[in-house]
Amino acid sequence: MEPVRLTQFSHGSGCGCKIAPADLERILKNARTSSSEANLLIGNHTSDDAAVIDIGNGQAIISTTDFFMPIVDDAYEFGKIAAANAISDVYAMGGKPITAIAILGWPLEMLGADLAAEVIAGAREICKEAEISLSGGHSIESKEPFFGLCVTGLISHDQIKTNAGAQSGDLIYITKPIGVGIIATALKRGLASSEEVKLATSTMTKLNKVGELLGAEKGVNSITDVTGFGLLGHLIEMCEGAELSAEINFDKVPLIDDAILQEYLTKFVMPDNTMRNFKAFSSKVSKLNARQLQLLCDPQTSGGLLIAVNPKSKDDIESLLKKNDCFYAPIGSFKAPSSELVTVI
Repeated sequence: MEPVRLTQFSHGSGCGCKIAPADLERILKNARTSSSEANLLIGNHTSDDAAVIDIGNGQAIISTTDFFMPIVDDAYEFGKIAAANAISDVYAMGGKPITAIAILGWPLEMLGADLAAEVIAGAREICKEAEISLSGGHSIESKEPFFGLCVTGLISHDQIKTNAGAQSGDLIYITKPIGVGIIATALKRGLASSEEVKLATSTMTKLNKVGELLGAEKGVNSITDVTGFGLLGHLIEMCEGAELSAEINFDKVPLIDDAILQEYLTKFVMPDNTMRNFKAFSSKVSKLNARQLQLLCDPQTSGGLLIAVNPKSKDDIESLLKKNDCFYAPIGSFKAPSSELVTVI
């Protein structure tokens, strides 16, 4: 009997399911939160990773949700990836996750309850690693499978890291290599080897726990995580929030495996959302060659953190990342405002 391939039961995969940036902007244009709303410290007006609500005494609640369709065929690994991706939004604000509840949509007649239980079990493992409980949730029958979490976190006011905090001259770091969207597309088309899937899965299931520690660092001015809009899209959000521009060195951007990615790109294996991302952001960036476009606009799932670091704190932050066994790569810096929000050299 052939094993079930979850990726064949949905039209999208992982954060590549995201609504295109231009469409999302139209949806939200009349639904932006106001900074004057009672107790709301961070809403959706700066495209931040989570909402932050004041609860008094200098403390705040972080509230976020994230869910998507299968990005891998294995149900247990899908649950782990979806959980790590959802919890990341709390870490990207500099906060500490405290609890989670699940969101599950499942085609029971096609996939059965046992596979859904494996998804939940995978999520529970990641929640345990994050030292939080998976406390409950909600489920529906659906034509396509999807799964994710609503996550609640805690944070002190002085540790909140938003999209809007970068300063001119800050160094830009990323904590995971990019390219998982390309491998996920290859998997969906039946092209990816088991070794390639393991490589991508190991990256996507790694928690961004270091974000909680970075929240306490005065030399860290801004954090976000890299997901469905790709490295370029999320860096643009940071530039817009801070009213700055950025310059990145393409050769310094870490790739999950250059040879594997190049082989697939020569065969035009890439997510549909790559071009949708580029169309949404092309007017805001310098001219890109084909390879830069394909990689910088590749939608990531459970991607790494993008960190804006004061140059004076460079050594301290790198030491913290090393101490916590966190991969990192410096890829550029923030600059004074410019007509091009991001310049790729």
